[in-house]
Amino acid sequence: MRNFLRWLIRTIANLIADIEVCDSDNVPASGGFVVATNHIGVIDIAMFHYEFDRFDMFIPVAEKWEKIGWIRFIAKHLNFLFVDRYNPDLKAMRKMMGLMESGNSLVIAPEGTRSRTGALIEGKPGVAYLAARSGFPVVPVAITGTEDKVILENLKHFRKSKVTLTAGTPFTLPPIPKQNRDEALKTYTDEIMCQIAALLPEKYRGVYVDHPRLKELLENHADR
Repeated sequence: MRNFLRWLIRTIANLIADIEVCDSDNVPASGGFVVATNHIGVIDIAMFHYEFDRFDMFIPVAEKWEKIGWIRFIAKHLNFLFVDRYNPDLKAMRKMMGLMESGNSLVIAPEGTRSRTGALIEGKPGVAYLAARSGFPVVPVAITGTEDKVILENLKHFRKSKVTLTAGTPFTLPPIPKQNRDEALKTYTDEIMCQIAALLPEKYRGVYVDHPRLKELLENHADR
């Protein structure tokens, strides 16, 4: 069933979009890691199953989708984890840590929800916490072209959407210090978000467009 669902995802995705995947070799071929990505449309989740045949990649999704029968069905086969976006979900965090400690990987959006404008909104500290606690490398991934309104508008006019996925260079976060934890997690979260922003066109950079760390990353990219 899992292979059939992935075949179905690829078939539908190729019908509605021209998808370009850049630098996918930055995603480790084995071992545990955290894919940190922006989130701009409901089909974002499908993009990772479109590109990767990994049975050890888990994707947290909002618990509201668990109420829909067909989504519950595919969730069992495509490794969805239903989480509460609005309240501390300690059970989900423990499950994610357990999966990572067993060598599995996570695909997760630090923003915690879709950006309604398509531009980055402020990241939450959960992803930074998981990455720092596990010691797993973080792979920043930038998605463009999957905004719900863009996809729907193109479908209305029988046009394919232009979608890109770009993977950045993996990096690791230091362990969480015993003191000034909140400050450290804020710094780690900003690092993750700026790494994603550096892979995005300017209009997608949102609240991080003027962040000093982003400017530093862009300067480093320009010097290469």
